[in-house]
Amino acid sequence: MAKKFVAEVKVQITGGQATPAPPVGTALGPHGVNIGQFVQQFNDKTKELSGTTVPVVITIYDDRTFDFIVKSPPAAVLLKQSAQIAKGSGSPKDTKVGTVTQAQLIEIAKIKFEDLNAPNLEQAAKIIGGTARSMGLEVAD
Repeated sequence: MAKKFVAEVKVQITGGQATPAPPVGTALGPHGVNIGQFVQQFNDKTKELSGTTVPVVITIYDDRTFDFIVKSPPAAVLLKQSAQIAKGSGSPKDTKVGTVTQAQLIEIAKIKFEDLNAPNLEQAAKIIGGTARSMGLEVAD
């Protein structure tokens, strides 16, 4: 007999560092999922992404079992790492906080390509470039 789908929960968790505390506990607790089991499986699967925030889509079934998919890190997180900045600009039009190169945009686009709605790598890099500009980063050629 097939498992019956109950809920789909989306959270962003730091790779390799999940704990039963919020946001994991508050997202999974109401569905009766074994939070400790999820935390252990997630940390094992994402230990190479330690310190990087990653989105996770958790599918919960009626027998309280679950599956989860780890997506690629958000573009903003990857851009902050590339530009070596703590956060984006509060007013990106007036205040620039860093610079990223076209090559860095292409590298980020390669990582994010599966999750982007882009037909090719060049278009994906343009999407990432738009995110960079909205964060107050200059895009250098």
